[in-house]
Amino acid sequence: MGNHAIDVTDATFASTVLESDKPVLVDFWGPRCGPCKMVAPVVEEIARDHAGTLTVAKVDVDANPMVARDLQIMAVPTLMVFSGGKPVTTMRGAKSKAAILRELAPVLNSDG
Repeated sequence: MGNHAIDVTDATFASTVLESDKPVLVDFWGPRCGPCKMVAPVVEEIARDHAGTLTVAKVDVDANPMVARDLQIMAVPTLMVFSGGKPVTTMRGAKSKAAILRELAPVLNSDG
C-alpha cells in the first residue's frame, strides 16, 4: 500500500479496511475541519513510520457519508483502529503522535 495514507471511499472501505490482513488506522476527516488539518501530517508521519506493519487510510466524511453513518462518526477528526476487520479503538478530536501511537501499540505489537 506504500508509505503514505491512502484515500478510502464508501465503495472501497470494506476491501481496504475490513478485509486488510494488517491493522488499519482510519482518519475520518472533513475539508472544512481545522483540527483535521492539524492531525493530517501526524497521520502521514505514522503511515511512513509503520509502512510495513500498518495500513493508514483517510475517509473524507463529506464525500463518503455512508461509512461515516455506519460507524456513527459524529464529529471529525475521528481516528479508528481496525484489526481483523473489527474496530478496536476510537480516538475523537485532534491527538498528538504520542497519543495515537499509545492507542496503536496493542495492535502493532501483536502477532495477529
